[in-house]
Amino acid sequence: MKIDIFNHLFPRTYFDKMMEVSPKFKDMGRRVREVPALVDLDARFRVMDQFDDYVQVISLAGSPPLEVLVGPELTPELTKLANDGMAEHVAKHPDRFPGFVASLPMNNPDAAMVEIDRAIKDLKAVGVQFFSNVNGRPLDLPEFEPLFEKMAGLDLPIWLHPARGANFPDYLTEKRSRYEIWWTYGWPYETSAAMCRIVYAGYFDRFPNLKIVTHHMGAMIPYFEGRICPGRDQLTSRTVDEDYIASLEQLKKRPVEYFKMFLADTALMGSLAGTQCGLEFFGVDQVLFASDCPFDPEKGPGYIRETIKVIDGLPISKAERQKIYEGNAKRLLNL
Repeated sequence: MKIDIFNHLFPRTYFDKMMEVSPKFKDMGRRVREVPALVDLDARFRVMDQFDDYVQVISLAGSPPLEVLVGPELTPELTKLANDGMAEHVAKHPDRFPGFVASLPMNNPDAAMVEIDRAIKDLKAVGVQFFSNVNGRPLDLPEFEPLFEKMAGLDLPIWLHPARGANFPDYLTEKRSRYEIWWTYGWPYETSAAMCRIVYAGYFDRFPNLKIVTHHMGAMIPYFEGRICPGRDQLTSRTVDEDYIASLEQLKKRPVEYFKMFLADTALMGSLAGTQCGLEFFGVDQVLFASDCPFDPEKGPGYIRETIKVIDGLPISKAERQKIYEGNAKRLLNL
């Protein structure tokens, strides 16, 4: 069985409401508006039928995050529409969707706490999705800490998805990002920065059961292991106006050991070198199969096919491959 744990879908009721409240959201672009398998289940199933023994754990698409669309007074309503729609898909098609990842109104942390209980206890969500920032606010702010503690207490994972738009410029002298640099390079940076803030906030020490699945194989972290190890051992040597020694002293381990505690998915758009790098860094027990369907140029099957090709070509044992495809997901999500 191949359990795709990080792919995206919009329930129809949620999608229609999203278009109503934010019909001209520019950064959604053709990439979201013109992908039938994002909303149309028949189109989705035609994609999935191209692969044997293949199922999906579904979550909302990463662009745009709920909190970008509307204010904190409306995100709880949108969130409920999304999660109710996801739960309905799982109930109607358990052979296609063994579970769903709940969305949260992150710009309303109190409502997010309530929705965690509703989504997981009542709707049977297998985890929740956070974005790498909440309208530009970092995840290590005190207002978001109870959400991490809550998920650790439930012993269920957080899916960490990058969030960054064209309004985030590439240079300080400009107003907007060009050439979609905000997506190509900005999203990996976003995920990496969020991971770093979570590590230095000491969340893994305070919440031992914390589980976070990082999209796109842990982003920049595996490739920059050398900067994380000796580079971070010299933390404070490059900064004259702030002392980070206390941040280091509160950690029980070297920073790199915490980064290895994150989980990572295989959604690298078919990159063999990136997959090998991430697998070596995180280890086979921390890596899960995911495709980022349906955002490939073919609008569905492309990333699934290429990711399977990469995993099947890895120089690993059959047992290790089975862990990546299904074993780790079953254990992590209690499937």
